[in-house]
Amino acid sequence: MPPVEFHFDFGSPNAYLSHRVIPAIEARAGAAFVYVPVLLGGVFKATGNRSPAEAFAGIRNKREYEALETERFVRHHGLTRFRRNPFFPVNTLQIMRGAVAAEMDGALPAYVEAVYRAMWEDGLKMDEPDVIRSFLDANGLDGARTLECIQAPAVKARLVANTEASVARGCFGSPTFFVEEEIFFGKDRLRDVEEAILAG
Repeated sequence: MPPVEFHFDFGSPNAYLSHRVIPAIEARAGAAFVYVPVLLGGVFKATGNRSPAEAFAGIRNKREYEALETERFVRHHGLTRFRRNPFFPVNTLQIMRGAVAAEMDGALPAYVEAVYRAMWEDGLKMDEPDVIRSFLDANGLDGARTLECIQAPAVKARLVANTEASVARGCFGSPTFFVEEEIFFGKDRLRDVEEAILAG
């Protein structure tokens, strides 16, 4: 199977929804997605992009339609635990550095699952150090160690390098997928991602 990458930031609800659908695609296609942490704020700055909330603010009916599409996606895939985060937008710098630190420790899958749940199921304010530490501790992860590791220069540099490399390959937002070097953007392209995996 061709290599498949998921470039993600916890701040994107569409990336969360993709995360919930990916296991079924992996099972059908026999492929494993490689999760690549990137900083969405850095992606936006490098590409001149803005969040949908900003970009669509002055467009009549656009945001309502996007909400309808999300409802359809949630209903189609039975994602009953999804909840809008009441603190959105959340500054994800700390938790994305935490993802890099977890990856370096070989614990990325457990960290990703926990933080996505915190953000888009439990609705926690995951840019507060105390909230991050308490939640990670309660979910079998070392919150104090995570907060310590995210200050390490190597962790900071790796997140920057991931983000810059992703943009260089064509990324302008999250979720972004690569099947080998073919890029796909958005949760609505997951069917195309699956087809590309099978074709490869």
